[in-house]
Amino acid sequence: MNELSCKLLVIGAGPGGYTCAIRAGQLGIDTIVVDAQKPGGTCLNVGCIPSKALIHAAGEYETIARAAENSPLGISTAKPSLDFARTIAWKDSIVRRLNSGVAGLLKKAGVRLAAGYARFRDGKTIEVETQSGRQVIHAATVVIATGSAPVALPLLPFGSRVISSTEALALTEIPNKLVVVGGGYIGLELGTAFAKMGSTVTVIEAAPRILPQYDGDLSEPIARRLGALGVTVLTGAKATALVADGTALAIETASGEQTSLEADRILVTVGREPATNGFGLENLDLDMDGPFIRIDDRCRTSMHGIFAIGDVTGEPMLAHRAMAQGEMVAEIVAGHRRAWDRVSIPAICFTDPEIVTVGLSPSEAAGKAFEIKTDLFPFKANGRALTLEREDGFIRTVARADNHLLLGIQGVGAGIAELSAAFSLALEMGARLEDIAMTIHAHPTQSEALHEAALKSLGHAIHI
Repeated sequence: MNELSCKLLVIGAGPGGYTCAIRAGQLGIDTIVVDAQKPGGTCLNVGCIPSKALIHAAGEYETIARAAENSPLGISTAKPSLDFARTIAWKDSIVRRLNSGVAGLLKKAGVRLAAGYARFRDGKTIEVETQSGRQVIHAATVVIATGSAPVALPLLPFGSRVISSTEALALTEIPNKLVVVGGGYIGLELGTAFAKMGSTVTVIEAAPRILPQYDGDLSEPIARRLGALGVTVLTGAKATALVADGTALAIETASGEQTSLEADRILVTVGREPATNGFGLENLDLDMDGPFIRIDDRCRTSMHGIFAIGDVTGEPMLAHRAMAQGEMVAEIVAGHRRAWDRVSIPAICFTDPEIVTVGLSPSEAAGKAFEIKTDLFPFKANGRALTLEREDGFIRTVARADNHLLLGIQGVGAGIAELSAAFSLALEMGARLEDIAMTIHAHPTQSEALHEAALKSLGHAIHI
């Protein structure tokens, strides 16, 4: 049995883990990162990156298919075909390229990578099951960055035709009939992509509307677009069982009707849970916050010398939150004075159109001890959106009424994910409505909708 020692041991090479390890290496900390999978975690390997590749390919195919029918742009083309195997190969090549990139960055930073399954002996020692045998690693400080895993429904365990997002991204054929259980962002992102590629898609959502984590104003443009793409959405409906031969899903509709939906695949996307099992967490004495590991504003757990970052510590389960935590923890281990004081953690839903939120929504801000003012500017009055044939959606600002300090910015629109940086920067810098209003926004761009929303909230919008 080999034994190693290091100053910092990171369990999990996902976005939080590898960012922590790279930054620690840059700071001269002797670091080992352990993961049984390729570097990048869920995000890079079976989540964010492959899903966005598939969403992009589906969007390109749908654009050409629409042009083949009757394009108002005057473009004519033959009906396209899709070689799905090549699509998947292209998607996988991006994942491999990024895997290699992360491994290279870890190496450049002097971080050692141990490939295997980690298990705690105690707070300073773990065992790693590698292909070449068991390895013991002693560390002064440990960071738990084990991420999260898809939640399965007891009546619909994963297997055969019932798949999670991981299997959906590894399909070798486009399902003819796809039923998506769960109308949250993962289900709708993938459901929309497969609908654009030709699947007949039905979404089952138990809540009264899709995307229940967002307010109705933000989710409504998504619902309209799903209808335009031919996606059937059944809200207030529940999946009850897989029929006997496994070819259909039995459901109960909002009216109480018992029926079934034929399906080649049933994609279950009802949430994710922290990955806290299988690595000896029971051998530690960590305080928990429900299913999550409890941390303080420095990502310290209840045990000295053990930090936790990313999905395993709770919501929001976002890669960029984990990255920011990982970077902070590395600097704390290096002796820097750091604490979590972020104002904004942007969240993006890559549906069609996309949703971007930062800070407080109007309903969240309304619960504070001050008056608020909120207003929106629709893309139907934005020149750039019209030239892109996408006038659906809007940008909305939420600010204090007394001093106009921005509390939140939300938007829904085609391709507005890239505006998330501007939204987040405004909040993090403590901008007021006047700061946005007095900033020149390039014309013609969709970002002008942010400018106009601020002007409108101040009572003098120009273009509406």
